[in-house]
Amino acid sequence: MENKVNIVSDREMKIESELNVLLALVWKVFTDPVHIAKWWGPAGFTNTIDKMDVRHGGECELTMHGPDGKNYRNKAVYLEIIPFSKISFDHFAPNFKTTINFEVQSDQTRISWKMLFETADLFNIVVKTFKADEGLEQNNTKLKDHLASLS
Repeated sequence: MENKVNIVSDREMKIESELNVLLALVWKVFTDPVHIAKWWGPAGFTNTIDKMDVRHGGECELTMHGPDGKNYRNKAVYLEIIPFSKISFDHFAPNFKTTINFEVQSDQTRISWKMLFETADLFNIVVKTFKADEGLEQNNTKLKDHLASLS
């Protein structure tokens, strides 16, 4: 399965992956702050998790530490949590909605990750100027590497 970001519309992008691990482990690395800190973000970034309350209405606050030495604060509010099936959250500054669906496929897990931006202009700024599509691909690679280290 291709692991490249697909531009779905003038406001949305997605990436799909098949992960060679069971769903329970994939779910854990998406919902446990210890794991998120190890793989979240583009290549070269590390994370400090300040808050991660994975439930409807719960908040996630983290700081991504860039290879350039800058810190990037992130805040999200969980909109929908369906255990072992779906995580959806609103991210702020820049504003976009992320939906991640999880699906069992034999001894693998398939994820479908979509990001829908508030406006086409915001999409252009974040994706075209700051290369968020490349960042999402790198994030996906870091996820796979982290899962491989746990297997």
